[in-house]
Amino acid sequence: MADQQQIELLKQGDTNSWNVWRKEHPETKPDLSETDLSAIKLREVNLSDANLSGADLRKADLSKANLSWSNLVGANLSGATLNGANLTGADLSGVSFQNAAMNDAILSQTTLIDANVSDADLANANLSDADLTNASFRGTNLKGAIIRPEQLGRTRSPDDIP
Repeated sequence: MADQQQIELLKQGDTNSWNVWRKEHPETKPDLSETDLSAIKLREVNLSDANLSGADLRKADLSKANLSWSNLVGANLSGATLNGANLTGADLSGVSFQNAAMNDAILSQTTLIDANVSDADLANANLSDADLTNASFRGTNLKGAIIRPEQLGRTRSPDDIP
């Protein structure tokens, strides 16, 4: 269950205060599951190891955010900005990244099973060792992205990938 105090601190929009709180409480794994954080500005926020499963992050600005090893299963990041974000090792199963901006994002070792990455911009993103099983990349910009050809064979429709 989501922690109301953590939600209120994050919704203040003061990334610096949140990051200081994270440094002061390194043992705490934030629980923001099922939380509405749509259109919030969280640039450079530290959400590593956080539970964001089912969260609504549509149109949120998570540029250069640290989401490494977080649980985002079933989250909605449609139209979100994740340019330069670190999502290393995150579980992104069933996530919608439709129309998301993810230039230079680090998605290595992520789980993107059944994810919808359609019409997203992943230019220069690092998808090394990501599990792309049944992920949809229709219309996605992967120019300069680090991705192995064998990874694409597990997507829903590898022929749709530019």
